Amino acid sequence: MTMYVLAAVLFGVGLYGLLVKRHLLKKVLGLLILEHAVNLFLVEVGYVDGGSPPIRLAGETAAAFAGGAVDPLPQALVLTSIVIGLGLAMLMVALSLRIYERYGSLDADRMSELKG
Repeated sequence: MTMYVLAAVLFGVGLYGLLVKRHLLKKVLGLLILEHAVNLFLVEVGYVDGGSPPIRLAGETAAAFAGGAVDPLPQALVLTSIVIGLGLAMLMVALSLRIYERYGSLDADRMSELKG
């Protein structure tokens, strides 16, 4: 239960950083925290307390899985999400660098003032 609370707190912190902060790098960090909160939630959904690995060895009976097996699908989705998130983070940082080169600032209010 505490992991669900931790995921909710991380989600709130990431959402706050994404919606309230005006600095672009703080927005990027907020989005990354938000992504990690979702990843943590997905891993926690697939967890079974006292569960066994989802791989059955040769000669193993169904009695070994009496406590239930851990669902491997959320783990696979999270691995995919981490790779996609890393690429997205690099793209956001590269765009932030280009914005800084163009406008001389990463403040969203300052960039909106510069529009012609």
